[in-house]
Amino acid sequence: MDIATIIGIVLAFALVFTAILLGGGLVIFIDIPSLFIVVGGVIGVTLVNYPLGDMLKVMSVALKTLFPSNSNPTEYIGKLVEFSGLARKEGILALENASAEIKNDFMKKGIQLAVDGLENQAIRDILETEIDKLEQRHKLGAELFTAMGTYGPAMGMIGTLIGLVQMLQTMNDPSSIGPAMAVALLTTFYGAIMANMLFLPMAGKLKNSSAKEVFTNELIMEGILAINSVDNPRVVEQKLHAFIAPKLRKSSFDQ
Repeated sequence: MDIATIIGIVLAFALVFTAILLGGGLVIFIDIPSLFIVVGGVIGVTLVNYPLGDMLKVMSVALKTLFPSNSNPTEYIGKLVEFSGLARKEGILALENASAEIKNDFMKKGIQLAVDGLENQAIRDILETEIDKLEQRHKLGAELFTAMGTYGPAMGMIGTLIGLVQMLQTMNDPSSIGPAMAVALLTTFYGAIMANMLFLPMAGKLKNSSAKEVFTNELIMEGILAINSVDNPRVVEQKLHAFIAPKLRKSSFDQ
């Protein structure tokens, strides 16, 4: 679980609600018709923009912001160097049994391609296609939340305009103007909350997680190609260390 996402959401909402409570209470910020306009409007226009199937996946996509894939590249370098030494000593076929312990599906597929005897260019073509399709899937999820973040304030503004029209029709009663104006502005408030405290940050988190996973897969791909070329394990390690910051580089041969 990504604890930073949990802390961020809880902290943001806690501070906003604390300010609301200190300023007069939560009840005046609750208006069911305004919620219907914003929430229903966002869902409706998003369905216009995206197929129903993509919308039904929105919850599973949202969970990826809380449970991102483990994309720490440094943990794979040692394993790839180990596989490189095994392939150089016993042959590439020795990796077939060793790869059973791999949990990363991308890495397991790459090792299996090498074991199957494919040339480096063929392996690169297949793995680069995998990376491209991964980016496309992640891009769709981020775009969906970005769209919802865009529609939220827009629907809030529409709700505010509706409220203003209704308020102007009762201008003959000055006592109703203040409450009516407050209710009209609540739709803008709801839209801003949904966009800036949920949808847009979630889109940003998905983009960041996707970039990390793509980076890790590119590192794994280069390691597999080096293993398939039967490179010296020290050379493989140096190639992979180029992907990470110097302070994170730990050599398997210094132990």
